[in-house]
Amino acid sequence: MQRQDFEKLGVFYLGKRHDPASHETTDELLLYDSRDLTTHAVCVGMTGSGKTGLCISLLEEAAMDGIPAIAIDPKGDLSNLMLTFPDLSPDDFLPWIDPADAERKGVTAQRLASDTAEEWRAGLARWGQDGERIRELRSRAEFRLYTPGSSNGIPLSILHSLDAPSRDVMNEPDALADRIETAVSGFLALAGGEGLDIHGREHVLLQSILAHAWGEGRDMNLAELIRAVQNPPMKQLGVLDVEAFYPSQDRLKLAMMLNNLAASPGFIPWTMGEPLNIESLLHSPEGKPRVSILSIAHLSDKQRMFFVSLLLGEVVTWMRSKPGTGSLRAILYMDEIFGFFPPGAEPPSKKPMLTLLKQARAYGLGVVLAAQNPVDLDYRGLSNTGTWFVGRLQTERDKLRLLDGLESASANVVERAGMDRLLSGLDKRVFLLHSVHRRNPELFQTRWAMSFLRGPLTGTQLKKLQQGEPQVPPAEPNRPALAPSSSKPWTPPEIEEFHAPLPLPPSPGQTVLYRPHLFASVKLHFVSAREKIDLWEDCTLLVPAVTDGTDAWTSAECIRGKPYPMDRDPAPDPSYEPISPDAVKAASMKYFNTRAASWLYQEQALSVWYCLKPRAASDPGEEKGAFATRLIQIDRENRDLQVEQLRESFEKRLVTVQDRVRKAEQKLEREKSQYSHQKTQTAVSVGATIMGALLGGRIGSGSVGRATTAVRGATRASREKQDIASAESELEVQRERLNELEKEFNDRLSSMQEPLRAEELLLEEKLVRPRKSDTHISRSGLLWIPVLHRPDGSAM
Repeated sequence: MQRQDFEKLGVFYLGKRHDPASHETTDELLLYDSRDLTTHAVCVGMTGSGKTGLCISLLEEAAMDGIPAIAIDPKGDLSNLMLTFPDLSPDDFLPWIDPADAERKGVTAQRLASDTAEEWRAGLARWGQDGERIRELRSRAEFRLYTPGSSNGIPLSILHSLDAPSRDVMNEPDALADRIETAVSGFLALAGGEGLDIHGREHVLLQSILAHAWGEGRDMNLAELIRAVQNPPMKQLGVLDVEAFYPSQDRLKLAMMLNNLAASPGFIPWTMGEPLNIESLLHSPEGKPRVSILSIAHLSDKQRMFFVSLLLGEVVTWMRSKPGTGSLRAILYMDEIFGFFPPGAEPPSKKPMLTLLKQARAYGLGVVLAAQNPVDLDYRGLSNTGTWFVGRLQTERDKLRLLDGLESASANVVERAGMDRLLSGLDKRVFLLHSVHRRNPELFQTRWAMSFLRGPLTGTQLKKLQQGEPQVPPAEPNRPALAPSSSKPWTPPEIEEFHAPLPLPPSPGQTVLYRPHLFASVKLHFVSAREKIDLWEDCTLLVPAVTDGTDAWTSAECIRGKPYPMDRDPAPDPSYEPISPDAVKAASMKYFNTRAASWLYQEQALSVWYCLKPRAASDPGEEKGAFATRLIQIDRENRDLQVEQLRESFEKRLVTVQDRVRKAEQKLEREKSQYSHQKTQTAVSVGATIMGALLGGRIGSGSVGRATTAVRGATRASREKQDIASAESELEVQRERLNELEKEFNDRLSSMQEPLRAEELLLEEKLVRPRKSDTHISRSGLLWIPVLHRPDGSAM
């Protein structure tokens, strides 16, 4: 099947133009420039308008163009993006057929699956698509379904959401303040404090604690936050002492509220699964683009607000870590914005969303919001929204409110009367496209979605969609059962001793068991003149201080990039595993330090990646996937620049020829009009002469004059007819020139190189070992690492 008409670089095939006069859809394609999405988009339409199908098609087109997306799904519809069947076989559709639907239609589920497969095949064909395009969609992007707070899909862990942000964010006071406020607001909302004033003392205290820890370069976790509420690290807040500003008895109530959250069984799913990492949601480790569907339909309103606020804060932080670009780097889509960006109110999700709408354009992040009713949106916050997709609206009041919103969000004057006419009586799947990048608003009918639009899926069905088992935090290595003691084993005073903080407070009935590890805080120096690398990196080496006689170095772990958190004091009522006396002797520690340097030289390395085409090298410490993503983004920027230059080079010529076509059309209409007028006049003159003769009138000078006039009129009519033929010929010539020019443009566009894909990059790895003589151990000693035990004694 030929699809070259819409398979063009940098454009999304969303549908075909719709004629408002005839209510018919034309054959003219509606192609949307992907770069226009950097100014964001809003899609509004009532239930049944086709809004979800349009937005799913937009995400499909983004994936076809190699653009990753994060799709927040409050209703459960976006999981349909996982239902793509290249073979379009009835057996593919059968597991997703609702037996109740088949029963209502009086057919078997197998028959309904067969009918649905045929319907999808025919629907795709009508829009120039087929199973091969679906296959291409699946090959160009990786689709993943996440279910935060649940194991129905891939769970997401929020344990690292209180980690210190990047240096770029730390160096921007406004960005840092936004990140802290969003994190605190989210946790308080989940803990039951959603009604608290963001300027209240609860917010001020928690924000000050986070700012203090992050300012020291330390990560936080919920357990540390709770302890810091009870014993704040600062003495003053503003000009008041902490005790005067927030007495200890009142702080205890706040600590208990947060502790109840941490101890709740419902909080456990939030601590399991993959880390909430925006880069991982957008790209695979190899750099392949991902469409990550974050299904939150199963969550309560409070939990949804917590997660969305936290996610948006992470997106803002990720965004600010990227270099600026004018090309579309990624998409953030939210299927139902109701309650998260309301007019008037200030939920925790609103501020980071507003930040994205104002600033994301500079970083190439396109934000797309969908809503059923215009009243759900704060139009004042959408003044930076460049594209509006408007479908059928529920009431006349909604239409009037929308027109108000378009006026507030548009830099140009909105012609209300004309827009009103276009919005009235929109058919299903017909949308008005209003964009600051287009001269006039346009009506179009959405294309057939490649994904099977099944509707919301059940938890059981979501589990079917899950590809592979969810990743969970790495389990503790198998170790022999050791008899713990409530007393900490004795260690020599010359050996420094620390406790790692608890990631979470223990739940009722849980105990804290500390396991002994030797540690070394180390600076590694990676040097390579050829690769132009001179990089110092902090790391922490951990080796179990076991007593079972096995080689503990086989379980050694190196944590690179930032200092490992350590406390002097343990958690309340802990127990301790025994420790080998030989492990903590002064001589043993000296040997440990010597072997640590050798082990780090052998086992640790800095990867440098090289790409043969295009020729490029990764930055020091840049992972393979991040390097591949950067190369693809550079290629997209170059491609967009070439397309823009091509358009500019053809634009003047196209305008000139189009103007000639228009003038030729106008001339033809004039000639036809003149011919029609002259033909009528000649017919009147000839008719008058004939009638005079028939009525027996004498042939006088008047009759001769009329006859002469008739003859001359006939001659002029003949000339006018020749002029029409000449005008038609000229119009044909100009139209042919226009067609040739458009063909030349499309041929030049098609000849441009296809976008780079991660799997096509030829990457080679070179390992740079740390310089052994420069390895510097600044501190070493004994570190007790906690493990939470359930009431039955099993480790968490």
